[in-house]
Amino acid sequence: MRFCYAFRRFGCYPQSLNVWDLHPDAFTDNFLGRVARMGFDGIEVGAEMLDRVGGGEREMKAFGRRLADAGAPIVSIRAGGSFIDPRRGKANRERQMRAVRYAGWLGGEVVNSAISSPPRYETHSAMTIGRTRSQDSSRDARISEYEAIAAAWREACDAGADQGVQLSVEVHQNSQVDNSWSALLLKELIGRENFGVNPDLGNIAWTYDVPEESYEDAIAAMAPAANYWHCKNLVRIHHPENQRTVFLRVPLPDGEIDYRFAIEAMHGAGYRGLTVIEGAMGGGDQWHADQRSLDYVKGIWAELEG
Repeated sequence: MRFCYAFRRFGCYPQSLNVWDLHPDAFTDNFLGRVARMGFDGIEVGAEMLDRVGGGEREMKAFGRRLADAGAPIVSIRAGGSFIDPRRGKANRERQMRAVRYAGWLGGEVVNSAISSPPRYETHSAMTIGRTRSQDSSRDARISEYEAIAAAWREACDAGADQGVQLSVEVHQNSQVDNSWSALLLKELIGRENFGVNPDLGNIAWTYDVPEESYEDAIAAMAPAANYWHCKNLVRIHHPENQRTVFLRVPLPDGEIDYRFAIEAMHGAGYRGLTVIEGAMGGGDQWHADQRSLDYVKGIWAELEG
């Protein structure tokens, strides 16, 4: 098994940066060296950061070589956003196509996309989670939405196939693909060999105040369709009197999702993609927390593969 770092904090003295708004210059030797020493095989980066590299293929390859030479190659690219939003859909589809092109230049294996949109109503948060309803959910979707989404994804899959790039849909809150059945439906509609599912159980955990399916059932259903895998864990604090749940992000051994069961399910399905540590958010020492997560999953995979 190979392991990818999807860092969700960027705290490396003297820098403490917004991970969703990075510039290529942020990837210092100090940061890259820490990632390499932790034992990761590569990193996930955002397409929006790669857009800022500038130039063309030559400049992109030079940037990729610098990271690879430091021990932290780019193995996956994060794109995403709703493909059918009437205002932003075209830009999101174009960003995914750029991400596929970048992956081809960089030798990246996967372009991962969550097809969610920012909240359309004031929530005082960048995400709407832990409530009784979820924006753009599969509960409210129509089959025509999945058909339109599938058409956009087939175009990206066909472009990626020529470059050996996989495309993955991330199971994600506030999107039409927010549970196992909707992810499998989209995979069936797309019908491309280089398309698969990112069965992010953490996103199932916090889509609603009460998860709509068990983590064990979800991973068992999606494991055979998976080609990329975000792993994060949470502690749920449920307030039933308010129909509201809040969440604490914790290292993988410490939350309510049983990642030993999940890894065993993925192993049983023959998964050979990347296991991705979706790292610590908020405050605290990201390096300590994410090292614990990495060591935990490495140990389980070693038991199964040994």
